Amino acid sequence: MPFRKIFRLGRFALAPLLTLPLAGCAKHSAWWIFNPKGVGASASYDYMMIDVIVMLSIVGITGLLIVWFLWKYQKGSKRGKYDGKWAHSNILEVLFWGIPIVAVGFLSWAVAIHGSFAVNPYNPTVVTKHVKPNGDPVDVDVIATDWQWLFVYPQFHHMAVANELVLPAHTPVLFKLTSTAVTTDFFVPQLLGMIDVMPGMRTKDALLSNTVGTYQGIAADYCGAGTSWMLFKTHIVSMADFQHWAKGVEANPRTMDYRQFNRFAEPYINVHEKTPEYGHVEPGLFDHVMLEVMNGKKWPLPMFMTENMFHYLKIQAAEHRA
Repeated sequence: MPFRKIFRLGRFALAPLLTLPLAGCAKHSAWWIFNPKGVGASASYDYMMIDVIVMLSIVGITGLLIVWFLWKYQKGSKRGKYDGKWAHSNILEVLFWGIPIVAVGFLSWAVAIHGSFAVNPYNPTVVTKHVKPNGDPVDVDVIATDWQWLFVYPQFHHMAVANELVLPAHTPVLFKLTSTAVTTDFFVPQLLGMIDVMPGMRTKDALLSNTVGTYQGIAADYCGAGTSWMLFKTHIVSMADFQHWAKGVEANPRTMDYRQFNRFAEPYINVHEKTPEYGHVEPGLFDHVMLEVMNGKKWPLPMFMTENMFHYLKIQAAEHRA
């Protein structure tokens, strides 16, 4: 076999191996993104796979037929009979039009309609159907700054934790989200889908996980110099462990009112993964921040922060900021 033909075939064989270096992007498993641990993420994954399988089936069958036609009707092969007068086939018309119509109809019902209600972030039925008549879900107010996350638990003495999210397993969690600065995205790939977090606006999302563990949360939209460090761990723990943890945070003497929040919201690159806890924050802080931003409140970004980030990080480290 000529070398050129061997090389051409080898490229296709080696192509899947080129994806192996991407395993370095995952901390534990190269396929963690395909291992959902929340009911919302599982539903999104299932609907995505339905879409992919249906479309790949059509594309795959089409590709096989093309290869078969090329082989059967290859010039000089005498494997296929040529009919110069052929012009129409009812069977082929039904196949060419019927299969796409059935596929589009099925995807419209299974994914576009049923799936949209199931994972709609404002009222995901896969989560809300687990809310018990006499059981309260856990509420979490999420405030994104440049470049940190503040998670406030209104039902637990308005305690708050920055850059770390702790939630109970087997319990629906309802999020309200807003931002002080630019639009970003709240995303925990293994637990729930991506949702925009916008300044002066309130968005919603919901989460339910039955699997205890720690999962990576990210700011999934580029929002400035500190985006790469705008990460947060999401810990799913048992209800007993969650209540024990909540009591510990509530006992923390550190508090936050709106004046202190102004300091917290100043642009800050969290390179050391600090997770300060606040035993109590000002009630209504979420709404207060949102209304202030709507009225034009800004936390200016120092120009030298982006012009010389290394120098700025040295100044930031000297502040000993919590």
